Amino acid sequence: MAEDSPRLGEEARPNENQHDNRSGASGQDGSRDRGLIEAVDLVIRSRSAPDLFREIAPRILDLTECDFLKFSQHDPSQNCMVTHYWSRTQESGQCDAFAVDECVTGWVWMRQETITISDVEKEKRYPTCMQELRKHGVRSYTVLPVSTAKRRFGAIGLGKKVPEILDSGDLEFFHRVAFLVSLALENQQAHRDSKEQRERLQGLVTIGRQLSSSLELETLLTLVFANVRQITGCDHTVLALLEDDRKFLRAYAVDHVPGLESLLTDRYRRVLTAEGTAARAIETRSVTVWTTEDLEKSGIPVTKKMLEAGIHSLCNVPLLLGEQVLGSINVGSLRRNAFHPEDTEYLQQVANLIAPAIRNANAYREVAQLKDRLAGEKRYLESEIRSEKGWDKIVGSSPALKRVLDYASIVAVTDSTVLITGETGTGKERVARAIHAMSRRKERSFIKVNCAAIPTGLLESELFGHEKGAFTGAVSQKIGRLELADKGTLFLDEIGEIALELQPKLLRVLQDQEFERLGGTRTIRVDTRLIAATNRDLAHAVEEKQFRSDLFYRLHVFPLHLPALRDRSEDIPMLVNHFVEKSGVRLSRRIETVPAEALAAMRQWSWPGNIRELENFIERSVILSEGSVLRAPLAELRQEISRQRGGAEGTLEDREREHIIEVLRQTRGVLSGPRGAAARLGLKRTTLQYKLQRLGISRTEYIA
Repeated sequence: MAEDSPRLGEEARPNENQHDNRSGASGQDGSRDRGLIEAVDLVIRSRSAPDLFREIAPRILDLTECDFLKFSQHDPSQNCMVTHYWSRTQESGQCDAFAVDECVTGWVWMRQETITISDVEKEKRYPTCMQELRKHGVRSYTVLPVSTAKRRFGAIGLGKKVPEILDSGDLEFFHRVAFLVSLALENQQAHRDSKEQRERLQGLVTIGRQLSSSLELETLLTLVFANVRQITGCDHTVLALLEDDRKFLRAYAVDHVPGLESLLTDRYRRVLTAEGTAARAIETRSVTVWTTEDLEKSGIPVTKKMLEAGIHSLCNVPLLLGEQVLGSINVGSLRRNAFHPEDTEYLQQVANLIAPAIRNANAYREVAQLKDRLAGEKRYLESEIRSEKGWDKIVGSSPALKRVLDYASIVAVTDSTVLITGETGTGKERVARAIHAMSRRKERSFIKVNCAAIPTGLLESELFGHEKGAFTGAVSQKIGRLELADKGTLFLDEIGEIALELQPKLLRVLQDQEFERLGGTRTIRVDTRLIAATNRDLAHAVEEKQFRSDLFYRLHVFPLHLPALRDRSEDIPMLVNHFVEKSGVRLSRRIETVPAEALAAMRQWSWPGNIRELENFIERSVILSEGSVLRAPLAELRQEISRQRGGAEGTLEDREREHIIEVLRQTRGVLSGPRGAAARLGLKRTTLQYKLQRLGISRTEYIA
């Protein structure tokens, strides 16, 4: 028995050692379990990945008895693995980002499989990654996917400084650690998603409240876009609305971060729908997302401009209102792959709020414009009734006048532009009104603008209107005369006085029938017939660079020249009787007789002020008349007639001077050309100009 004891004792030792190993393994498992419980507590309390890994990395290294830990998270915007590392020496940092297919963690993330490398020195795959591991002294390395059923986050790598083949127990524990990290990241993601969802819901409530607070959509959209930029992180937003039966898209409101101001130039404020990035979204009535590669391959000119400005992601969201598509919201970002499904869903919800607001704002604008237009037409009609009292007819039967009226009746049935010329006081406005009265537009407004009576700085606003705040003093929106004349006739009197800088804008209206108000960006289309009048020689003004030639030719479609009163003196008796009756009614006088002597004197006077001067002379005569016989102040006329005759009997130089003036009047100031004054006088143009200078003849003497 005594001899058997040592053998028993020897046999017992292995059993004891075996028991000690089991106890050690059990202790190690217990220690690891306690470590995992502590890690779970950290997971629950952490709110961000940096905080989590800063706390949990040292514990994982202790629990796994590893020397090196690396966590790689997939970045979808760059399709790369962003990596952070920790070591037992308290060293930590961030590695260069690697493309998914160029690193071991990317391989694990894509395939969701574990990879173990027993000896880094012998590993030939992923040389860059292996070199980095060697730099940290790692010899064996295990990489596990960090994923849950809902999402794949990345991969976690654990390394030791000695070559080692992991047993199943260690590998199982590593998987538990990776799963714990996955739960932590999913918990944080759920927290972020919940926060973002609350922010987006609150954003939609805010946007809805803003859009319902006012019908001034231009102002509200600035606030709406700021909200969108805050929630989606976008850098550039454009609201584009369809125009002209969906043929064009026009930028209606724009919002962007500093540095992108030049992205939307005038060239791209209105584009053909087919040439815009939103064409597919509008056609399919669904959200369209563009990546950098999509923008580069599109071939659309505007996308090249976007890429030059740094835009790498684009999202087009259709504005839907029932079966109708109003346009699109176009959101751009400087980041690649910036728009995720939750972003597009949110943007579509925003678009669904904006679409009815646009409809309401347009309806409000149309009602306001109609109200202003009706008020303007009412003021014009009242003004015309007060001023004319039914005396708005053309008096005369001379061949010269009948020829003009015949031409006026011919052009009246068309929509062609008419240019009426003639000396001041010849009745240009009367002829313009007659053309309107004979046209298909006679039931609509005849709007008159005297271009010489309105300062240049105000004429543009008067013609085209302005938006609120367009300039100092613009406290409200104003409808221009062009809009008031829509479907009617616009009469521009003294058009030769329009400043050169305003002429191109008027030319555009004549060519395209569209314009923008001062301070506005929305194009307004009108159907307006233009009649212009002037007492200036516009052809000469073009020669002198005082009037644009392209505008002159656009106006000179159908010219009508009204003869001066001295060229149709046979109409004077009819005009005298007409003005006697008109003034008698207004002044409560009854004039029944006009002396023949007075008529003869009036027919002898040249009437440089034409019909207007004659009307004023008759009104003065009616005022001076006490009975039923017109008492015309003939002394005035006789004195003027005597002066004319005296001038005719003066020196040869005086007669030459008067003759040149008369010829210049007949040619309306035109000096050169086959019908010019120089040709009629048998002189060269330079000789005639010399005589004008020598005789002191000014332009005002032959152009009224």
